[in-house]
Amino acid sequence: MRSLELDFQSRPRASLPGWGLLLLAVIVVLFSLLYQWRLTAATEDQQHELARVEGTLPGRNAATGAAAGYASPVQEAELKEIRRVSEQMNRPWEGLFTLLETMSREDVSLLLLAPDAHKRQIRISAESRDLPAMLAFHRQLEQSDELSDVSLLSHEIVASVAERPIRFTLLATWEVNHEYP
Repeated sequence: MRSLELDFQSRPRASLPGWGLLLLAVIVVLFSLLYQWRLTAATEDQQHELARVEGTLPGRNAATGAAAGYASPVQEAELKEIRRVSEQMNRPWEGLFTLLETMSREDVSLLLLAPDAHKRQIRISAESRDLPAMLAFHRQLEQSDELSDVSLLSHEIVASVAERPIRFTLLATWEVNHEYP
């Protein structure tokens, strides 16, 4: 009788479509690498050209690419405005809003907050039902840690409204426990 040979781990045979797919993948990878190499070379060429052109501009230091102290009046005005806005944005607004939200303002409505970061002041326009409510709001602001030197700039009774509310404007110095750099 003939012996029976069983092979439970047969080796898969490579097919022609499999080899074709592998060859196609290798070609795609090679073209991708070639394309990336060309892009890198073109980017380096453009960076060298940009550095050369920037070095020839008047008022530029060729070694550092920085301005050599020359700025037109328009540029200086723009820089001044950018610094002003930056100071305004870097103030700790959360503390001020928390203070104003936690104060008991049953008879006072805030109309306007106008900060001046350069002077470290804030102008608050509000409306109250009566004079005691306005004075109580003023006292609360004076007693806060965030604001100091609270001054009443103006007030008027709005006669055109039946309840005759009082519109007033306060100016306060905005204290900051820590300064942003």
